[in-house]
Amino acid sequence: MSQATYDDVNLILKLYEMRREEKMRAARAWFFANFKPKTMAEYQQLCPAGSEPNAFARQVTSYWDMAASFVTSGVLNDELLYQNNRELLFVWMRLEPIIGEVRGAFKDPNYMKNLETVAKGFIDYLNRANPETVQAFKARVG
Repeated sequence: MSQATYDDVNLILKLYEMRREEKMRAARAWFFANFKPKTMAEYQQLCPAGSEPNAFARQVTSYWDMAASFVTSGVLNDELLYQNNRELLFVWMRLEPIIGEVRGAFKDPNYMKNLETVAKGFIDYLNRANPETVQAFKARVG
């Protein structure tokens, strides 16, 4: 693992700033309160194409997939992201139950692959400190 740099810090701060944008705040609030589908059918009912919930879900998940791509491409220090953005893991845990079905429906086996890769690394990071942390977090995420 490489040492975090000032560029990493500046990127983390920029990601935080982007999360504060008004529409993103609304999308995040909706996602945290409502996005809990366990099947593709539940997802389609919750987020029908063209609806505001669909736009909110896409905004939040694509934001975190983008942020994760910075780590997978080597632009952002992974540990610094883990220390400052547990929200990424929250989003992945909410998306994980349906990701296989979504990828199949979209015919895109790499859909949200950056998010998945970084979330799995995040889980490993947390497990190294305390194996109970992930399970406790997952229980809170519901």
